[in-house]
Amino acid sequence: MNIHHILKQYWGYSKFRPLQEEIVRSVLAGKDTLALMPTGGGKSVCFQVPAMAQKGLCLVVSPLIALMKDQVDNLRKKGITAFAIYSGMARKEVIQILKLATNSNCKFLYVSPERLETNLFQEYLPALDINLIAVDEAHCISQWGYDFRPPYLRIAALREELPGIPVLALTASATPVVQKDICDKLQFKDHQLFSRSFERPNLSYSVFPVDSKINKITEILQKVNGSSIVYCKTRKRTKEFSDLLNMHGIKADFYHAGLQQEVRMRKQADWINNSVRTIVCTNAFGMGIDKPDVRVVIHADVPDCLENYYQEAGRAGRDEKKSYAVLLYDNKELDELQLLPEIRFPSLEDIRQVYEALMNYLQIPSGSGEGNYYNFDFTDFIRKFQLDVHLAIYAIKALEQEGWLSYAEQIFLPARVQFITNKNWLYQFEKDHPQLEPLIKTLLRTYEGIFDMPVNIHEKSVAWLLRQEEAAVILDLKRLHANAIIEYIPRKDSPQLYLMMNRVRAATLRIDMTHYEKRKRQFIERIGKMIKYIHGGKTCRSQYIAAYFGDQHSRPCGICDLCLQQKSHGLTDHEFKEISQLIFTIINRQPVASELLPQQFPGIKREKLYKVLDFLQTENKLYIDKEGMIKPS
Repeated sequence: MNIHHILKQYWGYSKFRPLQEEIVRSVLAGKDTLALMPTGGGKSVCFQVPAMAQKGLCLVVSPLIALMKDQVDNLRKKGITAFAIYSGMARKEVIQILKLATNSNCKFLYVSPERLETNLFQEYLPALDINLIAVDEAHCISQWGYDFRPPYLRIAALREELPGIPVLALTASATPVVQKDICDKLQFKDHQLFSRSFERPNLSYSVFPVDSKINKITEILQKVNGSSIVYCKTRKRTKEFSDLLNMHGIKADFYHAGLQQEVRMRKQADWINNSVRTIVCTNAFGMGIDKPDVRVVIHADVPDCLENYYQEAGRAGRDEKKSYAVLLYDNKELDELQLLPEIRFPSLEDIRQVYEALMNYLQIPSGSGEGNYYNFDFTDFIRKFQLDVHLAIYAIKALEQEGWLSYAEQIFLPARVQFITNKNWLYQFEKDHPQLEPLIKTLLRTYEGIFDMPVNIHEKSVAWLLRQEEAAVILDLKRLHANAIIEYIPRKDSPQLYLMMNRVRAATLRIDMTHYEKRKRQFIERIGKMIKYIHGGKTCRSQYIAAYFGDQHSRPCGICDLCLQQKSHGLTDHEFKEISQLIFTIINRQPVASELLPQQFPGIKREKLYKVLDFLQTENKLYIDKEGMIKPS
């Protein structure tokens, strides 16, 4: 089928976005392809359209369970068969999905990178009619990327099993070093690289040094109407800022990974449908959310790298209307940022100490644990073992990146049910237990295939259908399970720690220190680039970001704070700074009437003086009161 017909039939678009068609045609020509497209740039179409244009299915590797579920649901709504296999699913359920993917008209199979390595997946791989391997969030494969994940390194092993099948790697943010590493790790040979410009012509970047962040946030949100996101580093601050914004009449809510799944979903939905104007959140929020009308994204704290900042700021203005990305900072933060590498990269001795504490906390005997999930309460863990919170976090991160374990703070495994009795015995059971019959009938009518395979159920929805309390329904599900009528696996939405290797003695735990130290050096460089972005200079902020990602041909945006500064005064930097300092020297001593200001500086042209004054007033560095007196803000 023609790719334009597919685009129109399934996605409703009459034409591709920039670069999408070129990427689709590269894939259909059988070429390995690296595509760099900004957040919200339509990456999924680049592998979904070519997969639909060919016989067979597309294997999509993605680390984000929530995003996999959303894409599978969206494809099914279009009448396209798609499945997802991810960490935490029962073996029986995985087998059922692999059988369906093998024997049906399945077009998309989403798989977490950890699942690719299992014997079960490898067993079914030859029977899957794969026409394309799509690697989403491809920067995770690079050890020099900001979000390196070891299971991604093993994706290349698929190429040995699937010779001749093209690979499409997709990412929104990768520096030239990371781009090269992606191509090397995925064993690209005759490949093509497509990169959308990192320019966002409608997005105005600005950076402000501030004493009171909440005052500045309030001021910005009062000036800029519409939907907004405020990013904070700590969970505690999300609640504090949200409460303060509500006190100022700005309808806000807070969001972080420590909230229950249902609470997070409700808060997210309220913000998406504009019941809440501002979501104050940690970086746990935003991945996979497509809300085009966000007018402003404010960072109340400085991110540790431009990759994260660009992705998060880029959630503003996807509808291509004028939007704002604002970064607030104070000098203490910049000092702390420069100390961060020593915190982020603990010593091998410290990592071993945290590893031993983890194994003892989870009560895992030596030589066991591999392949198992464990409920993991991080706060309880550091309290019981009296560990520094940052040391524990980054030691666990190091253990993850070395392939010892996986820590999923936001994991949500829905409840699953399968009937395991025959229909004759079920009929008899209903007669003997009439109080459970309504639940049995509701399950059978609501969930297709529940006799053949485990299906995800939503206890709250079942309770609503039965007009009962959720707790009562859960109790009845347990009764059916106890009577061997169903297999019921309750949902899990608490943090999970997954062991990828059996427990070893802490003294024998190995870390590749050569790569570890190199990652530390890369991290130091990223922090340096972030601090340079904050300090600014003459380079347009949009141009600076684009150059960081290897785009050397971008033009000044004309709308960031630095471009506006250049436009506003038409002066050299030296002249602007000199006049600014002279004005503040005067008004810090005592206010002065604006019409008398030129008399204070007879050697400076009136036009230049008032241009600097206007700019400083616009930036809230000073203000003119009702009597016309100039005062410092």
